[in-house]
Amino acid sequence: MKRLLGVALGILTAIGGFVDIGDLVANAVVGSRFGLSLVWVVAVGVLGICLFANMSGRVAAVSNRATFEVIRERLGARAGLANLGASFFINLMTVIAEIGGICLALQLASSVSYLLWVPVATAAVWLVIWRVRFSIMENVAGLLGLSLIVFAVALFLLQPDWGSLAGQALAPHVPESETPATYWFYAVALFGAAMTPYEVFFFSSGAVEEGWTAKDLVLSRINVFVGFPLGGFLSVAIAGTAAVVLLPAGIEVSSLSEVVLPVVAGGGKIALAFALVGIVAATFGAALETTLSSGYTLAQFFGWSWGKFRRPAQAARFHLAMIICLLAGPSLLATGVDPILLTEYSVVFSAIALPLTYLPILIVANDQQYMGKHVNPRAVNILATIYLVIILAASLSAIPLMIMTGAGS
Repeated sequence: MKRLLGVALGILTAIGGFVDIGDLVANAVVGSRFGLSLVWVVAVGVLGICLFANMSGRVAAVSNRATFEVIRERLGARAGLANLGASFFINLMTVIAEIGGICLALQLASSVSYLLWVPVATAAVWLVIWRVRFSIMENVAGLLGLSLIVFAVALFLLQPDWGSLAGQALAPHVPESETPATYWFYAVALFGAAMTPYEVFFFSSGAVEEGWTAKDLVLSRINVFVGFPLGGFLSVAIAGTAAVVLLPAGIEVSSLSEVVLPVVAGGGKIALAFALVGIVAATFGAALETTLSSGYTLAQFFGWSWGKFRRPAQAARFHLAMIICLLAGPSLLATGVDPILLTEYSVVFSAIALPLTYLPILIVANDQQYMGKHVNPRAVNILATIYLVIILAASLSAIPLMIMTGAGS
């Protein structure tokens, strides 16, 4: 039972990373425009984040050091500061977007303007971070987020042509209505969404929060190899429902209402209720992850006391950093910025910054001084090197593709 509850960290990390507000819409957009022709990117991303998170969790459990502590030590203060700046900027963008996502989901459920929900959502996120224990937070948010399984149920109830869907997934192609540049832009965006650095910051820091040691490596692997594939499965289900309902009708996805439309078509009001619970839980979980990750990155780099296991008075700068990040949310959202568009940009920028985080973890995972007998085996290093090349390619191509396609428009 203890191990089953321990998987909640992986579930929360995966749901917060794979199906936050931007990914909910991005997967629906991809499904409505490309069918399942980009599902291979989700598979590549799931394998990559499993590899990345497994190394990061192993480093945290064996060395008792979280990701950004390792990055500062390995890159040095100057290079580490550049990484911190990029990572913190992406985290802050995503914090604001996720708070907006909570509000959009509540607007969909209540018909009350999402702007009126902003102070409520912001206060709720801070209250949970301030008062709720880490284990309770991860268990409740992660398990409620499983309500998103309703997308898979709705796909089954829609009774699609499974052969056609399999053909789209197994023989990917660029539709006549799309350009190759747009196809590859969304491929990079989906890859960046799957391998968002804040997932690893949260996961490794959570391992330290939970007091993992080398004895907990099995628990770490269970978290990784259950949680992240589950997040990928939910992403494919969202894209699949959009491919079945929205693509044939030529419906353009621009809001959450279009995202849940296939769920309503497949399962009616009951399915919609489950979808709304899952969306609120997923976006709320992502808001918790990104807010904590913002505090983690700053505190770990500058050597501040940090952690939810410490009282706010014992980790004042850590908590103050998170408060400032949360206060930035209402300020920017009040200007009318689109939280969905903000998250879409953040996942592309995540792909750009990813090499700066991935490489130090790969180096430390092979350092016997840190890891002892738990260094990467040869097969893992071969796969990790292949992914380093993929990550570099995605990072270098992200900005040119964004410019060429007008961010996929």
